[in-house]
Amino acid sequence: MSIDSATALPPPATCDLCDRFKASADGDFRVLPPVFRDFGGRGAFAGRVVTVKCFEDNTSVKALLEGPGEGRVLVVDGAASLRRALVGGNIGAAAARNGWAGVVVDGCVRDVAELAACDVGIRALAPMPLPTERRQAGLVDVPVQIQGVWVRPGDWLCADADGIVVMGQPPQ
Repeated sequence: MSIDSATALPPPATCDLCDRFKASADGDFRVLPPVFRDFGGRGAFAGRVVTVKCFEDNTSVKALLEGPGEGRVLVVDGAASLRRALVGGNIGAAAARNGWAGVVVDGCVRDVAELAACDVGIRALAPMPLPTERRQAGLVDVPVQIQGVWVRPGDWLCADADGIVVMGQPPQ
């Protein structure tokens, strides 16, 4: 059976997926390094990937998360910057309200207590109280490299307490 974000089924466990695909050599199954912390109110999430590439400017992140999520996961390539927060409490609340399953930020977040109250999965490298300055939009729906791992628009991402995995298609 296919796991669909519109169903009430829980996301597949990342450990089970790793057991199942550990011998995969085609590069379709990828595991992100264990550097992400959990900041959202939803501990496990899965969905189709949308990507944003930006640096210390969350213009596109805000615009996307204020739109319909449809159970998708936004993956933000913030170049691992620890100098500015790309997601805060207001944007996290918008993501939850608009039906996003989760957000993975290769960078920082802020308003940690507010994010924990949002019914959306949020993973990031660290908290940082400084906001971004909105100067220019980032690149949307382009392949991004997150901690050395390629993530492409349309990939499927699953996250839980054990980690984050990415694959080309939802598990069958």
